[in-house]
Amino acid sequence: MSRMKLSRRSALRQFGVGAVMTALPSMAHAARVPSSSAAAGGERDGSPGPIRLDLTGNSRGPSPRAMAAMQDALRTAVRSDEELVRLRDAIARHHRVDPSQVVLGCGSGEILRMAAASFTGRGKALVVADPTCPLVTQYAVRGGARVVSVPVRADHAHDLSAMLAAIDGTTGLVYVCNPNNPTGTLTRRQDLETFLRRIPGTPAILIDEAYHDYVERTSDTVSFLDQPIDDERLMVVRSLSKIHGMAGMRVGYAVTTSRLASLAGYSALEDNVNVIAARGAVAALEDAAYVRESAGLTTNERQEFLNQANARMLPSIDSQTNFVMLDTQRQVGRVLDFFRAHGIALAAPVPRFDTYLRISIGTPADMLEFWRIWDLMPFPPKTHRM
Repeated sequence: MSRMKLSRRSALRQFGVGAVMTALPSMAHAARVPSSSAAAGGERDGSPGPIRLDLTGNSRGPSPRAMAAMQDALRTAVRSDEELVRLRDAIARHHRVDPSQVVLGCGSGEILRMAAASFTGRGKALVVADPTCPLVTQYAVRGGARVVSVPVRADHAHDLSAMLAAIDGTTGLVYVCNPNNPTGTLTRRQDLETFLRRIPGTPAILIDEAYHDYVERTSDTVSFLDQPIDDERLMVVRSLSKIHGMAGMRVGYAVTTSRLASLAGYSALEDNVNVIAARGAVAALEDAAYVRESAGLTTNERQEFLNQANARMLPSIDSQTNFVMLDTQRQVGRVLDFFRAHGIALAAPVPRFDTYLRISIGTPADMLEFWRIWDLMPFPPKTHRM
């Protein structure tokens, strides 16, 4: 997908609102047009830049409704706290909670930073899986907290028994990314409920459901927002960056108790969601049809990716997201360099997963190009795999 590097602030300053509004329809079109094959050197659709299979947002970009809402918001781009109130109210309606239970963030990354700042620090510990999304760990370490990393199970789901054993009186925060990034695996709802009941004391428990909109709905996969439980320690995180395709707009949120929302809010940036992003987020949350369509298309495209991998006898980890951990059976540094030289950006290696890479599901054209380049790879698989 082509990326335009024009900031809203500089655009408004240099060209005025009218000029930017004229440009936005073409930006919306570019976000939804499937990319052509990448040529060596990274040229696609006549514009520079690699195919980005290292990102985890919706390759289709925001929904047309969200794009239209953001375009309209430029008419009133002067800072207005009313937009944040509307966004908080929209999230509360969406999840049937009180607005006081909603924490807004500049992307879900800010929510993780708030949680680390509020519930960890010197003398406190964070308990996480290994591997998982690294942001909360990074924030906790910066604050002087001790981090306890618990390896995932052989099936790559969270090892909840081992995580429970790691929790003690110093634990201030427990983090569960579900589905997990980078493995794409899902930990069953029933197992998580048992885990939560057994956690002693009062640590905050953060369940990151950033990718939950991609999950097939069963009794094992019910969201903690769709079917809440009575636990005063629980925070559930969502992001508009993933299936809603709004990563560049930076909107995330948590739903929790009013008490934890207030505590986390002390560490929030002032006016942490801009007006244009807030307006687009409200429209995105209301566009359930686009979410369903994107989830269905991603499921089909992920299956096609697995079919291609199986045809090449490449194992992978079962994923419930828009990315797959693929066993390349090769030294991943060489694979990354090879794809980079052919105009495809892949995610960085994951420690301990020596031959695995996380491959995001891009547009059908992107994935055709991925496999075309794969088949050009000159070096053979390793004889010994993880």
